[in-house]
Amino acid sequence: MKGGSGSRRREQHGGSAEAHSLPSKPRRQVAVIGSNRAELGSELAQLGEEVGRLLAEGGVTLVCGGMRGVMEAACRGASEAGGEAIGIVPGHEIGDANSYCTHVVATGIGHARNLAVVSSGNVTIAIGGEWGTLSEIGFARAIDRPVIALRSWTLSGREAMEDAPGVLLAESPREAVDLALEAL
Repeated sequence: MKGGSGSRRREQHGGSAEAHSLPSKPRRQVAVIGSNRAELGSELAQLGEEVGRLLAEGGVTLVCGGMRGVMEAACRGASEAGGEAIGIVPGHEIGDANSYCTHVVATGIGHARNLAVVSSGNVTIAIGGEWGTLSEIGFARAIDRPVIALRSWTLSGREAMEDAPGVLLAESPREAVDLALEAL
């Protein structure tokens, strides 16, 4: 064809020329945070495992820091219930993640990965926890993600932060997951 008139046919390699529509079902992901020092079988680990199982049964993907303690317990609960558990690890090696993670992201950014964990969940469930968990709660609230606290930090503040807005307390794994599902 000369002079740009008419239609041109392009030869295509490795695909279809037709547009495909992909389902636009919104992803439902919940971040689960907590101490990596919680021993498997401890009360916090049992809470984490139950939360992971309930999230999987609710069709929700679990996102966590991918390491040991509460994170490992939650991943075990999710994966054993047939769900997905994404571990976002602080180091450069995917092999650093606990064996129950179904997907692993190695960040190489240390504690800064805490922001990636809570950013990847539409809501965050905190179970117990130490300073890293507290930083994740702060990041989650800074980006306007709700936090469900299950035997975790209780927070108080002044003026606009009085009563820790956006942080809800739960007494059981079932209540924590129900609150998270309502927030999705």
